[in-house]
Amino acid sequence: MQRAKKAKKDKDGGVAVTEKKGPKDGMISITPRSEDYNQWYLDVIDAADLVDEAPVRGCKILKPDGFAIWESIQRLLDPKIKKMGVRNAYFPLLIPVEFLSKEAKHVEGFAKECAVVTHHRLRAKTGDGPPGVEVDPESQLAEPYVIRPTSETVVWNMYAKWIRSYQDLPMKMNQWVNVMRWELKTRPFLRSAEFLWQEGHTAHATKEEADAQARQTLDYYVELAQDELAMPLVPGRKSENERFAGADETYTIEVLAQDGKAIQGGTSHFLGQNFGKAFEVTFDSEDQTVEYVWGTSWGVSTRLIGAVIMSHSDDDGLVLPPALAATQVVIVPMFVKDEEKQATVTAAAEKLRDQLDEAGLRVHVDLRFKMKPGQKYYEWERKGVPLRLELGPRDLDNGVAFAKMRTGGDKFNINLGDNAASEVKESLEKVRQTLRERAEEYKKRLTVEISSREEFDERLAARETGLMYVPWGGDNDDEDKIQEDTGATLRCYPFEQKPMPDGQLCPLTGKPAREWAIFAKAY
Repeated sequence: MQRAKKAKKDKDGGVAVTEKKGPKDGMISITPRSEDYNQWYLDVIDAADLVDEAPVRGCKILKPDGFAIWESIQRLLDPKIKKMGVRNAYFPLLIPVEFLSKEAKHVEGFAKECAVVTHHRLRAKTGDGPPGVEVDPESQLAEPYVIRPTSETVVWNMYAKWIRSYQDLPMKMNQWVNVMRWELKTRPFLRSAEFLWQEGHTAHATKEEADAQARQTLDYYVELAQDELAMPLVPGRKSENERFAGADETYTIEVLAQDGKAIQGGTSHFLGQNFGKAFEVTFDSEDQTVEYVWGTSWGVSTRLIGAVIMSHSDDDGLVLPPALAATQVVIVPMFVKDEEKQATVTAAAEKLRDQLDEAGLRVHVDLRFKMKPGQKYYEWERKGVPLRLELGPRDLDNGVAFAKMRTGGDKFNINLGDNAASEVKESLEKVRQTLRERAEEYKKRLTVEISSREEFDERLAARETGLMYVPWGGDNDDEDKIQEDTGATLRCYPFEQKPMPDGQLCPLTGKPAREWAIFAKAY
């Protein structure tokens, strides 16, 4: 294998995908994960042809196979959102600057990341220089707009108009949109200036109902990420320092990557009455009093795709849980010199495809007969297709197709006929179960309980830091100091808390421990 090259930096300082060619097959080589994890991640994405660099600073283009993964997330999550009584809507991309200033913590949290629109027209360049366009100075807007970094402000502005009585509550809306945060350093899926997400916004009559909504949403995120996407994670509550800007509580799922770092996979925020008060969203209660509403907001983004890649992929390329894969099954009919036999094999492959398609599976038949079978297998493995079926004349005579799972193991047979779809579905479920078991195994291996500062520092110096459970007793300043000194952050207070021993002191601060916290290095 060709030695991997170092990742190139794009113009904005972010990491760009580096194209490398293998010495024989003309395909992009993948840096071994153990050699350079960051480059391995970029190579896996590049080899699977998921993204490309956009001509706009810090932005990425999601190519069809990359966008298909996001479509799968939408397909899996949207019914769960609707199950909570939430309806999809759409709010505008541009938000008046003044809206962000209404909630103090919110503007403080997002001001440095906002892209601002100040003019509404271009004009042809004047003068003797080369032709082109420039901003028309006479088109300056009366007030500037920000491209939404998130939509709480515009949503709550409208909720003030739509909510009058307790009978209007709860009001629950969600949107699947793009947002922009002017990130200085970018990484495909994990961090880019523009990204896709869903963002839910709800208003409630009581604190208890709003908090329950935020927790229920996180439960659905856990169900999606842990059960269907097979990722190793810990659900919990963010520290005050790590909360969403303008929230009273932030609930999170922290995903563990294979290199021992954490990735915030999704968050759900209990907003209290902060946005209700900032935007004067009140309602007439059943007791005929005027009350401020209680709010939540919550979302997952294309960042979840990066977490999936880092959770499951290997040195051969992309590995995807079947629920996400753009192509769940690829059928590879073998090349046969005899034209009549070739037609029979091709027809059988297409018939099998139709059976699987009718069963709701995403299937592709690879009819590139001029390409060697080994090259095809190599390509589909790198693209993360969970199941490959091979079909030749002898297989047809035996009434079977050879099958191979992306998660490894020996080849096995899928019986052709009426039960083919059910056997394929069973195989795909085995892929999911295998990924789940592997994820839990490395989560167990990379989870440690810290009893001293020396142990904490030793773990941070190790190649794989992992999730460090600490009996925590520090305050916000202590947390900031640890992050400044070590680069580790308090990821969350896990929901599952084992009893704290009497008299337990925090090994990082020496103060009485209050609850268990997870520290880790993070993306």
